[in-house]
Amino acid sequence: MEDWVYYSLSMTICIALSFLLSSIRPATGKPAAKPSLPPGPTALSLLLGPLLLLAWTTFNIEPIIRLARSWYGPVFTIYLLPSFPVIFVADGATARRVLVQCGAAFADRPPVNLATRIFNGDQRSITTGTYGPLWRVLRRNLSGKALHPSSLRRYAAARRAAVSGLTAGITQQMHNEAGGGRAVVVIQGLLHHAIFHVFARMCFGEGHGDGVVASITALQREFLSAVVGFQVLGVCPPLTKLVFRHRWKKMLSLRRRQEEVFIPLIRARQARRDASGDNFAVDCYVDSLLGLRIPEDGGRNLTESEMVSLCSEFLSGGPDSTVTALQWTMANLVAQPEIQAKLRAEIRHVVGAEARIQDEHLPRMPYLRAVVLEGLRRHPPSRFTLPRAATEGGGALLDGFSVPRHALVNFMLGGMAMDEAVWRDPKQFRPERFLPGGEGEDVDLTGSKEIKMMPFGAGRRICPGIDVSLLHLEFFVANLVKDFEWREVPGEPVEFGERLELTTVMRRPLRALVIPCC
Repeated sequence: MEDWVYYSLSMTICIALSFLLSSIRPATGKPAAKPSLPPGPTALSLLLGPLLLLAWTTFNIEPIIRLARSWYGPVFTIYLLPSFPVIFVADGATARRVLVQCGAAFADRPPVNLATRIFNGDQRSITTGTYGPLWRVLRRNLSGKALHPSSLRRYAAARRAAVSGLTAGITQQMHNEAGGGRAVVVIQGLLHHAIFHVFARMCFGEGHGDGVVASITALQREFLSAVVGFQVLGVCPPLTKLVFRHRWKKMLSLRRRQEEVFIPLIRARQARRDASGDNFAVDCYVDSLLGLRIPEDGGRNLTESEMVSLCSEFLSGGPDSTVTALQWTMANLVAQPEIQAKLRAEIRHVVGAEARIQDEHLPRMPYLRAVVLEGLRRHPPSRFTLPRAATEGGGALLDGFSVPRHALVNFMLGGMAMDEAVWRDPKQFRPERFLPGGEGEDVDLTGSKEIKMMPFGAGRRICPGIDVSLLHLEFFVANLVKDFEWREVPGEPVEFGERLELTTVMRRPLRALVIPCC
């Protein structure tokens, strides 16, 4: 009953918002004498804002945001609450100025709601923490140890084991189908297990059996599918905790179960650290967290609860976005067999028909990189970045507009990826646009056209995990295409409908006719 009310309200709100926004016209008049907020539909903010906030937790509101962008320009304001402005940036050039050239001025995070505080230790994580000593220590640790390019070789065995398990899972589905060497395979669950196998190793180290990895995978998948719906609890918590009490209980239960699963693994790494003494070497993310000191609290260690939050963060964004991007990319390769064939030819030219793919093979496959980048452009796992906020108490300026302290600054990745002024035929999946000198070239991978690469162009300065993400995507796509031919199921074309979880996933998981390659 509770979910029926929730989804019915959200669907009604989205329809109502489309109608209301279509009736609003931008206000005209003389420009303000001093910097003001970017323009937006302020007249109905008292009504529209809270409804938009509720709708955002369930449905894709990007069409509504695109409508506002067409009226107010690439930078505009929508109030989610009467005193809570959200500034949207829908232009790649503006996003680059904010995130790269003016990154320090917009390096903070806005205050978070109830659900986010519970899972992120009251803003004591990298994705939600306020800009300051703690945030800098946490981010430096993540980018300098767990995700540094020099540490990627440490997890090569985990990647190979995950690919072997993925291949075995596909083969098992084919045998179960008994399709005479070909069968319809649903790959989503297999991808989740394979990617979480790698990230569990990166987070908690080696020596964990399939049962532990399965527990982590099931727990985090449940969390990822539910976390967006928990955001409604942040709208007037005294009321929403009563109206959505089952959701509130589920949220507390998930957090408790995270502690029950993660804390024994953290303690096992602590015991290893104590036993190693001076010979201790960081081998996983938890190892690095055990050695951290919190500068703002007298140099103390992280608590177990704080490490649970950081491990949950590590096991949320990375695996989920990777699985989402993999499935979207494979869906396009199924729908366009000529691209798949071209990619397979490149892989075999570099690797050979019999040899296994190694990390060192990947830099020699430019078309593979182009396929992965085009998959990220065409289907970014998230339509919006994590919100930013001004670091200075008096706010900051953005293209002549004023951004008050703690106001959300959101970047429309989906809109930038489909900008016809930047990308030729943006709805078309065309990897050649990422090949230097290719026909109809859009982007030079040397970085000279970094402005067009948003949201991927700022690379390591914005996302410390970009090397890991690209490595995983290329490694898994290459192995899937090398070992199997992926075709559409007869009479069942690939469905590219979307559904919102923590990332924007395929509404219907990919089903493909799979044939082993000789």
